[in-house]
Amino acid sequence: MRILVLSLMLFLTTTFSFATENKMSDTQTKVKLTTTLGDIIVQLNPEKAPISSANFLTYVNEGFYNGTIFHRVIPGFMAQGGGFDTSFNQKAVHDPIKNEANNGLPNNRGTIAMARTPAPDSATAQFFINYKDNSFLNHTSPTPNGWGYAVFGEVIEGMEIVDAMAKQPTGNRGPHQDVPKTDIVIEKAEVIE
Repeated sequence: MRILVLSLMLFLTTTFSFATENKMSDTQTKVKLTTTLGDIIVQLNPEKAPISSANFLTYVNEGFYNGTIFHRVIPGFMAQGGGFDTSFNQKAVHDPIKNEANNGLPNNRGTIAMARTPAPDSATAQFFINYKDNSFLNHTSPTPNGWGYAVFGEVIEGMEIVDAMAKQPTGNRGPHQDVPKTDIVIEKAEVIE
């Protein structure tokens, strides 16, 4: 009898947690990036990456990303954007945020993560979308070399647009490498239902 009761409790707990998980994913914030190549929809994960998600939303709601470009695209690695306008001027940003790379979200294909300098807690507005599973970008230890890059969401629609970016010719622009020769512009970034 005791085994039956325990089994029933485990089943009900598991069922409840699945129902809660599905409900949570339905309420997660989605951001649409309207680009010159097409639309990309990203679903944020504020449960596991609250600081990075809130930071990204601040820039979205301020209109910061409108008119910025994907300034670094490396096929088989990632596409980076969110910092430069079409004249390749770097935009002014808010203070850096705490690195949340230890949140358990891996840098897998289609995930969006915060770009940063070599300093772990230096991310501001720039982000990147992974083209493949980049496990070497994941958190391994709380050291400068082990901190990794914080994933805060994933592309749920438009990965074919991200893949199309990788087919664009790139070159050097000033000191910057892997810059698309034809601007890939984020015309508008907006929160959607």
